[in-house]
Amino acid sequence: MESRTKSKNERPWSKETARPSLRQTQHKFSRMMSDDNQDAFKNVSRKPGLQTWTINNMQMVPVPPQGFGNFFEGDCYIVLYISEKGSGQSTDIHYWIGKASSQDEQGAAAIYVTQLDEYLGGSPVQHREVQGSESPRFRSYFRNGIIYKKGGVASGFRHVDTNAYNVLRLLHVKGRKNVTATEVEVSWNSFNNGDIFLLDVGKAIVQWNGPQSNRREKLKAVLLAQDIRDRERGGRAQIGVVEGGDEQDSPELMKVMTAVLGQRTGHLKDAIPDEKPGQVQKTNVRLYHVFENSGNLVVQEVATQPLTQDLLHSSDCYIVDQSGSSVMVWKGKLASKQERREALNRAMGYIKAKNYPSSTTVEVMTEGGESAMFKHLFKSWRDKGQTQGLGTTHSVGKIAKVDQVKFDVMELHARPELAAQQRMVDDASGDVKVWRIENLELADVNPSTYGQFYGGDCYLVLYTYQRSNQQQHILYMWQGRHATKDEITACAYQAVNIDNKYNGAPVQVRVIMGKEPRHFLAIFKGNLIIFMGGTGRPGVVNPEAGARLFQVRGTNELNTKATEVPARASSLNTNDVFLLKTDHVCYLWYGKGCSGDERVMGRAMSDVLSRQDKQVVMEGQEPAEFWVALGGKAPYASDKRLQREEPPHSPRLFECSNQTGQFRMTEVDDFAQSDLDEEDVMLLDTWEEIFLWVGKFANKHETKEAWNSAQEYLRTHPAGRDPDTPIIFVRQGYEPPTFTGWFNAWDPHKWSGGNSYEEMKKKLSGAASLSQITVDLNNSSLSPAGNSGSGYRAPGGPVSSPPVYRVHGGDWSPRPSTPTSPSTQRVQSSKNMSPSVSFSPSSQVDGGMSPSAGNSGMYMDPDLLINKSPSELPKGVEASQREAYLSDADFENLLGTSRSDFQRLPKWRQNDLKKKAGLF
Repeated sequence: MESRTKSKNERPWSKETARPSLRQTQHKFSRMMSDDNQDAFKNVSRKPGLQTWTINNMQMVPVPPQGFGNFFEGDCYIVLYISEKGSGQSTDIHYWIGKASSQDEQGAAAIYVTQLDEYLGGSPVQHREVQGSESPRFRSYFRNGIIYKKGGVASGFRHVDTNAYNVLRLLHVKGRKNVTATEVEVSWNSFNNGDIFLLDVGKAIVQWNGPQSNRREKLKAVLLAQDIRDRERGGRAQIGVVEGGDEQDSPELMKVMTAVLGQRTGHLKDAIPDEKPGQVQKTNVRLYHVFENSGNLVVQEVATQPLTQDLLHSSDCYIVDQSGSSVMVWKGKLASKQERREALNRAMGYIKAKNYPSSTTVEVMTEGGESAMFKHLFKSWRDKGQTQGLGTTHSVGKIAKVDQVKFDVMELHARPELAAQQRMVDDASGDVKVWRIENLELADVNPSTYGQFYGGDCYLVLYTYQRSNQQQHILYMWQGRHATKDEITACAYQAVNIDNKYNGAPVQVRVIMGKEPRHFLAIFKGNLIIFMGGTGRPGVVNPEAGARLFQVRGTNELNTKATEVPARASSLNTNDVFLLKTDHVCYLWYGKGCSGDERVMGRAMSDVLSRQDKQVVMEGQEPAEFWVALGGKAPYASDKRLQREEPPHSPRLFECSNQTGQFRMTEVDDFAQSDLDEEDVMLLDTWEEIFLWVGKFANKHETKEAWNSAQEYLRTHPAGRDPDTPIIFVRQGYEPPTFTGWFNAWDPHKWSGGNSYEEMKKKLSGAASLSQITVDLNNSSLSPAGNSGSGYRAPGGPVSSPPVYRVHGGDWSPRPSTPTSPSTQRVQSSKNMSPSVSFSPSSQVDGGMSPSAGNSGMYMDPDLLINKSPSELPKGVEASQREAYLSDADFENLLGTSRSDFQRLPKWRQNDLKKKAGLF
């Protein structure tokens, strides 16, 4: 193999000098590498889902689900995620490194990851994650955010007790897309004007929004607060929101903050700049062969982008370096066991030798288990056993060839995932209107010539169809390769005018000549003809070109087009039908590789192109006049193997940003509809098409720059993408099924369903019809100073004395409390005590806190709640929240599930269980 030959690109680096700490750790814990040491993995589940372990005394210790998303800065973690993928499973193993973790813990985590990979058969993709630089894939597991906690396991980690509330901590929340919350000093000194802070006192969480924070950040912080409530408090905690610029509007909540933090003096700090946007797309991708020679790590360059799959040999291991933004290691299935075990170490050695940051993303994968990101770096990629599906694309020469099966338009509407795969919103039976750009204005095209497009023109095609008894629109902007810049600009300008006429409803699609998407072909019913140059303007005589040659592609009227190509023999292709039109005759040439359906469509297209008599010519039986018309015989594409299936690529979603004047993007892994940010422009790459989704609150400048951003994305893509790939412009609320089908369970009413920040805040803060709890807070009782160990430490939270909640049984009015444990001390009345503060429990809107939960003796007899009309319920009981007044034991007996599990169920399922239990 070529890469075995030592060259000037081959660089040896000593393993010992490149990664001494890891080698020492390996030696120190070599016992852990024993093949028969499987005890650490005996409790590893192979069922789909998330599993997490922390490294404690060099052992893997499971983290309970309530602690997922919480990470101690002094520790290392192993995160295993198994998901369903087609008929099989996809597995990812991450090891997370806290910024204060020890070298020994880091080494032990790396070793366990290698062992776990082998235990699971070697198919998982391994990822190295560093605090603050986690990959999109890792962040996708914790959609509500990641919490960084001070200290480590040894400093007090214990099982999460969802019934304990003696917690006091302040979380600094940052991020619009990828949210992180870091524990900071419980003091006004920690605050600033640009970020959001969560003051967590156990049974209450106060969210303070910096005056310069935006809606998206506020919404994310609310979701994080709810997540803390549901996971760590079993749903039994209150949430209040304070707008930092309008603190006077929340006097009661500010009293709570003052009771805990003291009186604020002076001004708050200025906003801290957010983390930089996602990395610039790296166009400089290099493939290296990695091996050892006399104890040295040898890295030899094999190729630069665009990479092809055949460069990877099963007997070797390789590194793909994306300009230092990520390093990926590929392990051939026939590589030695030692080589595969060393893959992660070699990646770390490579990073050190190249002086890359320690936070550089690392992925390790085995042949056959490559990640979507890895495949996207290659010009083409085929998975073993890949079968041809609906709408399979073939690449032959420079024109895409599409085979499609018949389908039912109702099925497309009922199954948007099929519409997305087919790239068809319907069966193309809607209404079509075509304009040509003439003198920079719109000119109607004669319907009798619909489907005829000239390379010297630009056209606008408006397609209108019905879906759910509502009109939908697609506006295609077709740009001829020989049109002037002024005409192309006018085409875009006129498209905006048409779009405005329909109030922004049309989906806009940029179409470059020769790159027409499938639906565009279908709407012209097999009559689409693309002329190489000239114009279709009436009264303009195009120069006589002599013989003209057209390549016909398609198997039915939904996918057929004829494209003019240079009239010479080298343009022929054995897999296709061609029409050769001369002054006296029209030849219909059938290549040996074309099908019967293609011949039928070729015949139909010849009738559109010419009224002359047709002479059928079979490949290999051409008359001399045929070759004379083409200027003589010449070699042409005659290998049937040229007709190859274009393998599908996994779709990818990006948040787009031009904040620094340079196109940047942040990938959203394992995306869902909820990841479409109403304030952003999002780019969905389905390989065959690029969608630009524009949220209704998107920045005008970003919206204006969206087209340029998409073109820049294609131009800089490391796989050498076709820059003329169709770009489809979609506004929020007008998504076609070809877009929504890429998202699982698309909800057309999502953005009108009341989940905006303002709606959520209103629900959390609306006290008019909600039960009330009065919380008395005393400065000394909430002070985090006395960490004597008698208090409870929430997952990573500081030990502290708890606030005391005083509740009367039926009407929930204040009453004195009594001590229930050494760590729950009675708060004496004094003039230093803060005023009573009224909170509204969030259970009334989304299944949150029970007014009685956690207070001994305050629960109600189930007989007072079951099968009672609202008028028969005890005073103060909210009819829609009867389950909130049950003890945990009664709750589980009646509803058949724990309170925390109940909170995770969808609303309809919660109501169903309540109906069956007589609590609805």
